[in-house]
Order: sequence, then C-alpha cells, then structure tokens
Amino acid sequence: MSNTRIAFIGAGNMAASLIGGLRAKGLDAAQIRASDPGHDTRARVSAEHGIQTFADNAEAISGVDVIVLAVKPQAMKAVCESLRPSLLPHQLVVSIAAGITCASMNNWLGAQPIVRCMPNTPALLRQGVSGLYATAEVSAEQRDQAQELLSAVGIALWLEQEQQLDAVTAVSGSGPAYFFLLIEAMTAAGVKLGLPHEVAEQLAEQTALGAAKMAVGSEVDAAELRRRVTSPGGTTQAAIESFQAGGFEALVEKALGAAAHRSAEMAEQLGK
Repeated sequence: MSNTRIAFIGAGNMAASLIGGLRAKGLDAAQIRASDPGHDTRARVSAEHGIQTFADNAEAISGVDVIVLAVKPQAMKAVCESLRPSLLPHQLVVSIAAGITCASMNNWLGAQPIVRCMPNTPALLRQGVSGLYATAEVSAEQRDQAQELLSAVGIALWLEQEQQLDAVTAVSGSGPAYFFLLIEAMTAAGVKLGLPHEVAEQLAEQTALGAAKMAVGSEVDAAELRRRVTSPGGTTQAAIESFQAGGFEALVEKALGAAAHRSAEMAEQLGK
C-alpha cells in the first residue's frame, strides 16, 4: 500500500475507522482522500486525519487506485451510477455496504474489479473481523490492497463464494449485538440475584472481554475451553445444562439462519 492512493466515498464512522487504521499503519495522509455530502463530517475527518476531503464524489476518485464505497446500502445505486462516467478500468472498487451484490454493482458501475466486504462494528476499535470476496477481474495485487485495507482495523478473511457473505453477516456482521444482548441478560439476572446494577454490569462486561481474549489466544477451541471450566456437578455445569435444556444451540442456529436469510433478502431488494 506504500504507493496506493485511496478515495473513500462516504466519511462516516466505518470510513473514519479505516482511515485511522491506515494512518496508524504508516500510510501518508496525501495518499488518502474522502468525499461526503456533510460539511461537518468532512471537516471532522480532515481535522482528525489530515486528509483532503471533497463534496463531489467524482472529484474525489480522480487519479486514485482504490475506491472504497462506504455509503448506506439504500444510497449505493445512486452513488454508483453517478460515479460510472468518471471511473477508469484499473480502479479497484471496495464495497463495505451490507446486502449489495457484486452483480448489482457491476450493473451500476460497469465492469470494474470489485471486492465486496462485510466488516463489523468492533472495527471502530480496530478489533474487527471482515469477510472479503473478490470478482474475477480483481488482480493479485488488488487482492493484497483490499487485504491490507481491511486488516488496518482487524482481521480480514477471504471467501471462495459470494453467497458466503450472508453467513458472515449472520455470524460476525450482526454478531456484536448478540453478545450485547447476552451482557444485558446476564446483568439483569445478576441484579435479580441481589447485585447492584453497576456491579452486575461490570462483572458481565469484563467476563465477556476475558473469555473472548482467552478464546482468541488459546491453542484449543471454544468447546474445550468450556469443558475445562465446567467442573462435574459444579455451578458452571448447572448453568450450562439449564442453557441446553432450553434449546440454546438450536436457538442460536435459528437466529443466525434468520440473519443470513434477511441478508440474502436485502441483497435482492436493494440490488434492483
């Protein structure tokens, strides 16, 4: 990425996170630019990261190598169609918009090399994980560029089939909300068991953080880690058996299936 020039179309939170990650990895501010219709948004991103900003999308993409589409899915068609006359064949388009397929973007942009990504909100803390899919037009060098771009805010994992992005959306794209829900539920249960709310909340939050760090740093899988902290006949076993008696695994499977189905449904609706 040392000589790569990048333009962000849309300068909201996720774009700002990527820009910050790239700057932290040593990319020069002169290599990055962004466009956004909001004056305050442009001013904030420019002040925080020292990059040039534009109100006009076509002006922003002039002369760049990589174009990152960081706009809401509902705005993607209009943005792509407005960019089409200004695009050059070699420019890589990276989309971080949920539910917009490569086929739809090709219809709106023309035959550009496209990498479609599904990041998640922990990218705002550079602790994210993204699924990436590249069309056949994407070169090996461009794959590396996309990899480095998304790796600036976490982990980037390549997929062989575009439809797998629906599963990525279900597992990691929507995933942070599932853990927030569990923290909420554990906090509420702790309060009912007699703890002050603030104490129960901190216990739940720090436990979630510690468990995640153990899982990421361990040489064994989550199932083995669970077994290691579940003493026979102990308190953990009592809780785990209660979860399982309530159909915990089946409920998780059903929930993620619903999310994946909705992702595919949105792609069909938004891609018209």
